[in-house]
Amino acid sequence: MHSKRSFIVEDLRKAQLANLLTQGKRLDGRSLLDYRDLKIETNLISKAEGSAKVSLGNTQAIAGVKVEIDEPFPDTPDQGILIVNAEILPLASPYAEPGPPDEEAIELARVVDRGIRASDMINLKNLCLIEGKKVYTIFVDVSILNVDGNLFDATSYAVVSSLLTTKIPKYEVKDGEIKQVDEKISLSFDTIPISVTLGKIGNTLIVDPDQEEEALMDARLTLAVDSDDNIVAGQKGGAGSFSYDEVIRATEIARLKGKEIRSKIKEVLGIG
Repeated sequence: MHSKRSFIVEDLRKAQLANLLTQGKRLDGRSLLDYRDLKIETNLISKAEGSAKVSLGNTQAIAGVKVEIDEPFPDTPDQGILIVNAEILPLASPYAEPGPPDEEAIELARVVDRGIRASDMINLKNLCLIEGKKVYTIFVDVSILNVDGNLFDATSYAVVSSLLTTKIPKYEVKDGEIKQVDEKISLSFDTIPISVTLGKIGNTLIVDPDQEEEALMDARLTLAVDSDDNIVAGQKGGAGSFSYDEVIRATEIARLKGKEIRSKIKEVLGIG
């Protein structure tokens, strides 16, 4: 339950934020379309095939990739498997609890997974070794280390960066059997999807809402943009709504910020 005092404080902060937004400013000094500082570190988990830690302001997420050989799903016998899981560690937030993933963590994993899958970042057919029998299965496990808003983007950048650094064992197929050879190969990529999350407060759109802005915003829209500026996936949250013009504006912002963040990721990872 909220106390009367907390409601008053929240109303005062919302009024202060609304006043700043009319001036194109935010509580932390950023402009409406500024992301917080983005830091990416890779290859931090020695036992993983690929890994990346992302700090987006004070929000931190770390992703590790594990690769196994398994049977394909019956409805996609010629495709490998990609599975994204997310966990918000109890130490990451006063509101996180130990135990199996809650609804927030499940939604987080699904939204990030959908953005990557819908972009065709990884051609799953390239992960098929023997159709109907043997395929690569790629598990990406994400742990949220600290919560300070915009988990969707931080998690997506961690997953994408970890996949971009992944080296998988190479197998040869001979006489219907697979044999591992003493070599590792990089995953092949057709695009680099970028997640861009916008918050709506009153009639103003902002990118990369921090935890306080999330508590005050009316609605949220997360868009995934591929390297050709196509919007490939979207997820709306919050009780508020977006007008048609606001959605069009949001897609324009997502394409603009997507290019900036993709360039940053490519620069950090040394991708041409």
